[in-house]
Amino acid sequence: MKSNCYPGLAQDEEGGMTHLGRIVKDAWVFNLLPETEDCTNWGLDRMQMLADKVAGAWDEHGGIPSRLPDELRERHTRIYSQAINHARAEGWDPELFDED
Repeated sequence: MKSNCYPGLAQDEEGGMTHLGRIVKDAWVFNLLPETEDCTNWGLDRMQMLADKVAGAWDEHGGIPSRLPDELRERHTRIYSQAINHARAEGWDPELFDED
């Protein structure tokens, strides 16, 4: 990402499995954004505000998907399963960055 704007989940690197991509997906999980909103051209200040809201939502559940209520856990599983399948189809390999 070279500008001060997020390109949007559909245009994100690594098939959307970046830090900002996960923030968008987590915002969907917690109903902070509709799943039709992928944050295209959002400024980084706006993305930071969303990240803060997402962090607060995770804090309420200990930051662990298994601690989510059934509805949220099921939504998390669906959203992330679809995202992982899409990212892998785009060439994403989670093993490439394990030395970071």
